[in-house]
Amino acid sequence: MTTSFGEERLLIDGALVPASTGAVFETVNPATEEVLGVAADATDGDAERAIDAARRAFDSTTWSTDVALRVRCLRQMQAAMRSHADELRAMTIAETGSPVFMTRSAQLDDPVESLGWVADLAEGYAWTTDLGRAEPLGMPARRWVCREPAGVVAAITPWNVPHQINLAKLGPALAAGNTVILKPAPDTPWCATVLGRMIAEETDIPAGVVNILASSEPAFGARLVSDPRVDQVSFTGSTATGRTVMAQAAGTLKRVFLELGGKSAFVVLDDADLRGACGVAAFTVCVHAGQGCAITTRLVVPRRHFDDAVDGAAAALAKLPAGDPTDPGTICGPLINARQRDRVERYIRLARDEGGTIVVGGGRPAEQTRGFFVEPTLVTGIGNDSPVAREEIFGPVLVVIPHDGDDDALSIANDSPYGLSGSVWSGDRDRAMAVARRMRTGTVGVNGGVWYSPDVPFGGYKQSGIGREMGVAGFEEYLETKVVAEPA
Repeated sequence: MTTSFGEERLLIDGALVPASTGAVFETVNPATEEVLGVAADATDGDAERAIDAARRAFDSTTWSTDVALRVRCLRQMQAAMRSHADELRAMTIAETGSPVFMTRSAQLDDPVESLGWVADLAEGYAWTTDLGRAEPLGMPARRWVCREPAGVVAAITPWNVPHQINLAKLGPALAAGNTVILKPAPDTPWCATVLGRMIAEETDIPAGVVNILASSEPAFGARLVSDPRVDQVSFTGSTATGRTVMAQAAGTLKRVFLELGGKSAFVVLDDADLRGACGVAAFTVCVHAGQGCAITTRLVVPRRHFDDAVDGAAAALAKLPAGDPTDPGTICGPLINARQRDRVERYIRLARDEGGTIVVGGGRPAEQTRGFFVEPTLVTGIGNDSPVAREEIFGPVLVVIPHDGDDDALSIANDSPYGLSGSVWSGDRDRAMAVARRMRTGTVGVNGGVWYSPDVPFGGYKQSGIGREMGVAGFEEYLETKVVAEPA
């Protein structure tokens, strides 16, 4: 697979340009540790130009009012990405370390298809609702509710599924009539900058409507968040960084969308297919090396079946070794960088220090001499109060915790600062649904049901975030509500 599709330049005010200082930074293949190439390292001056361009495009062009133009441009963007699918796939695997099978779904193909869904939504959306006639304060009036774009949006995205999250922000924000400054993670700049090239060369999106700023500094986004010309921030990342984003945005009271961390529970009830459920839990935690905020990393099983559950999960994990992401059979690829690998290894050491048992894995795969790999790991013997069971590890680590019935399983599942996702397995659908409805999470899969789709609003309770991404609710995150009245 070739990886020559990368893009070094930034997109600012319709032009593909180097950083103002000429500085660049490297992007690295996490499976091989080889340098793939470089990306322009944006400066504060570049951010200033991008904010100015986005503000001007929103305030002085027809982009915010021309729905037909927006729909056409979104479909052009989708067509461009489809036409470059092979190059994008190779580049994405190389830059993210994602297994190739994931690019057939959430890592590439599904996000591209979602652009069509959001274009259709914008085309048929009821931008104005007639509330009819009323007599407020005894004065006859006719009222309308109008939905209008929020303005300039700063979209700050992570490295784990960059196309999914870049497009889940760009698509609805643009469809709603906003202008956007996209700041990708330092580890995956090309997944954003190549989109900038396609926008500039293969769409009619006007200058300034989309600006893309790659930077080697994780904190570079703060420049966008605090600027009063930015009307809204859409951030996906860790809960700790989300708190910082909220604080930085508070000075100008701008709208904030946050999709943050998770420590989701996979609850198995005592009438479920135990071995089948535990096999699914093991598979899930290995996908993309566990680098997903909604991945279920706590396996909560009946105490009287605990040993069998551990055996089932261990057997499944043993069949899912960390390996080459270009191999179609690989489920668990590398972690994104050495820092993340060290973080995962610290949690594994902590589990041992707390008296936990590492049933499977716990180290680096002997056959992988290069790359940021960690073996899929199964942990037992720690409680739900352990940091290993409470904090987001973002690696292929599954913790097994026993429960004593449905209420206790729910108590364990809900005893978390997070509330992003979850899973319930039972031989009785009504019983499983009853448990699912009591879980304090934004999404729940019942007996393997898959909720991921462009029409499904995604987000969490508690410290997993504020607002929803995707679906009609995600589209409306980027809209303001205005009421207009005139005498009747």
